[in-house]
Amino acid sequence: MRLGVLDIGSNTGHLLVVDAHGGAAPLPAYSHKQPLRLAEHLDDSGAVTQAGIDALAAFTAEALVVAEDKGCQDMLAFATSAVRDAVNSDDVLAYVRELTGVDIAVLSGEDEARLTFLAVRRWFGWSAGRLAVFDIGGGSLEIAGGTDELPDVAWSLPLGAARLARQFFEEKPDEAMLRAIRKEIRAEIARDAGHLLRGGAPHRAAATSKTFRSLGRICGAAPSSDGPLVPRTLPLSSLQSWIPKLVAMPHAELAVLPGVSPSRTHQIVPGALVAEACMDIFDLAELEICPWALREGVILERLDAMSVLD
Repeated sequence: MRLGVLDIGSNTGHLLVVDAHGGAAPLPAYSHKQPLRLAEHLDDSGAVTQAGIDALAAFTAEALVVAEDKGCQDMLAFATSAVRDAVNSDDVLAYVRELTGVDIAVLSGEDEARLTFLAVRRWFGWSAGRLAVFDIGGGSLEIAGGTDELPDVAWSLPLGAARLARQFFEEKPDEAMLRAIRKEIRAEIARDAGHLLRGGAPHRAAATSKTFRSLGRICGAAPSSDGPLVPRTLPLSSLQSWIPKLVAMPHAELAVLPGVSPSRTHQIVPGALVAEACMDIFDLAELEICPWALREGVILERLDAMSVLD
């Protein structure tokens, strides 16, 4: 069957059209995306602004037309951190539903981590053994780990790259401020690190998301044009050598680095600090970059549910 998966993230609205059936990898057929940047369309009270709501509604209506044009039998629509954490979340979703007829489900942080873990487990398979998964989104960081398809532990932290950029990086921080930001990030991750560490060292540690992919490219990983089957890693030593350079670079220089989108240059440094903290706190020399993430997890869960009904 052909499915449309509408992912309303903190940075981007993304419609992925896939051909999918049980027992096979979802095959991407078409991709349509737009930089909504909802994490930055929040007012001082934590509500999505009218400009952000209008942008979301317009993109959802556009995505619905694209999905129909591409022959989708169904569209799965979900939102993550930016909508989940907004104080006017219910009003935002009701407004979009009234204008477009699309009912957008809001994933909890734990579900986001769980579904991402499912996708990574299916990608690497059982040979991965005990698996640890990290995903830096725009609004949140998801961490999950375990030996099965359902993770033993899964949780979400408010450490997304766009969120941190908005909180701390509207102006370039000085050395003392950067140290304070780094300390705060690490304390937030370390507080619940025992959830994962109690299970023992992972046999394989993986990372998903645009932030990790960009950092991997900066540190020498193969470009996306080489295809999804090429192994890609993010070594901690390379990341640590790059962070001082990234901090010193103006946005114009960051924008020309491999794998960096011009619209996300302000998120590279906070994303790098979160990635470094994850690897350091969990004692990981490197992370393997997985091309599957949350969207694939949503598709796989839907296919699993359909196979049970059959």
